[in-house]
Amino acid sequence: MGSSTEDDAANAPATFSFVVPKKEISMVPDMGKWRRSQAYADYMGFILTLNEGVKRKKLTCEYKVSETVEKLLDLLGTLDRWIDETPPVDQPSRFGNKAYRTWYSKLDQEAEALVATVLPESSAPAAQEIAVYLKEAVGNATRIDYGTGHEAAFAAFLCCLCKVGALRVDDQMAMVFRVFNRYLEVMRKLQKTYRMEPAGSQGVWGLDDFQFLPFIWGSAQLVDHPTLEPRHFIEDKVVNEHYPDYMFLECIKFINEMKTGPFAEHSNQLWNISAVPNWAKVNQGLIRMYKAECLEKFPVIQHFKFGSLLSVQPVKP
Repeated sequence: MGSSTEDDAANAPATFSFVVPKKEISMVPDMGKWRRSQAYADYMGFILTLNEGVKRKKLTCEYKVSETVEKLLDLLGTLDRWIDETPPVDQPSRFGNKAYRTWYSKLDQEAEALVATVLPESSAPAAQEIAVYLKEAVGNATRIDYGTGHEAAFAAFLCCLCKVGALRVDDQMAMVFRVFNRYLEVMRKLQKTYRMEPAGSQGVWGLDDFQFLPFIWGSAQLVDHPTLEPRHFIEDKVVNEHYPDYMFLECIKFINEMKTGPFAEHSNQLWNISAVPNWAKVNQGLIRMYKAECLEKFPVIQHFKFGSLLSVQPVKP
């Protein structure tokens, strides 16, 4: 989180020029540009900083909730309310309810104003740049789908808010436990209400149809847990008892609600993970898998947008 851009943007808003982020990775050979970019270094650094911040911590533990975090929760509450105000329409196709496009167009119009409510006055000019990541974080209005690239855009949105000084280092736990968790609730509601398709799903061979980050941060929470081991998360009784405390188990609960049949069949990768001896190994393995299955995959990264805060420029040596 302590990157050079943070200082540039927070201390010199008058001279720092924000831009509307745009796509830069248009062909597979461009992936090297992404891996060498400041954006990749900052994004991965952010994910790992939050991973350390939530290690061995319960969702229900005490932590600071800043004014910015409260404003972000209000913003997500607004998105949630819009779902209630935009019921699904009758249509022949079961999946991809077109009412999602109505919901999305409202966000498209309001995103910049919503982001402005979260920013300190000194960072007000950043609203246009940061709003792009919010719009990218809720799914695709053409295909009516949602996947890990959209989830990554939300993490990028939070990363940008850190870079302009709206969120700070001591907001780490609230970012994951309150803001990201609330984001997940709203995304699950979108997925259920509008029957969104999984974007780029790998079927039973993927970790999950829609999310990845809550498994990383959720496994970090469980590191060194005195009684819960990875083998326990496939037991309904354990999940139902402990999900309010642990993001990982919350994800398993959602999968169990949405899918039928034996767990080993519908969620093969997770079933395999339940055989890993401890949570620290699960956590490290998931970080490696996230890089390989999401951040190194052209179909995901071709949609990533770069601006002044998450720059496509190579990392300075």
